Amino acid sequence: MSDLVARTGRLQQRYEDGCRLVAGCIPFRYRNPDHGDSDSKKIIEVLMISSPSGPGLLFPKGGWENDETVEEAAAREAVEEAGVRGILMDFLGDYQFKSKTHQDEFSPEGLCKAAMYALYVKEELGSWPEQDTRTRAWLTIPEAVESCRHAWMKYSLEEGFCKWLQQKIAKGEDFADED
Repeated sequence: MSDLVARTGRLQQRYEDGCRLVAGCIPFRYRNPDHGDSDSKKIIEVLMISSPSGPGLLFPKGGWENDETVEEAAAREAVEEAGVRGILMDFLGDYQFKSKTHQDEFSPEGLCKAAMYALYVKEELGSWPEQDTRTRAWLTIPEAVESCRHAWMKYSLEEGFCKWLQQKIAKGEDFADED
């Protein structure tokens, strides 16, 4: 059992113009190629998690609360849902979606706006708050695209994360040196 506890409830949730504000991230890491070719480029993998409410995989995300910044919320969700910590990198974009399960008096239509970030994973926790209801899987980007449960998450991966990553690589930036 994890010593960490996931936040629950909606009393501290942020809303804007009828939308529930959500924060999340696309956790990633470098993996060396399996074959011994030292000239091969490192493989980028992203971490996805299962949903307790159905098939398909997700990126960690959840409500942005009044007592935290959006960046703190994104990092907290990574710990709570996926059991990872790391360096929160750049903002990837805002993505709107409609939640079927999170309609309430402040967002009767279930509209949500998710601020998504890239998270360079430095630590995988052995236990985390939602480990009993979620599994995690490291996937290559093409595998992740195929596994995304929600169209908006697939879009955030392809149009947000992949484009951001291409820009970083083009500039010669290497995350392995980040502290």
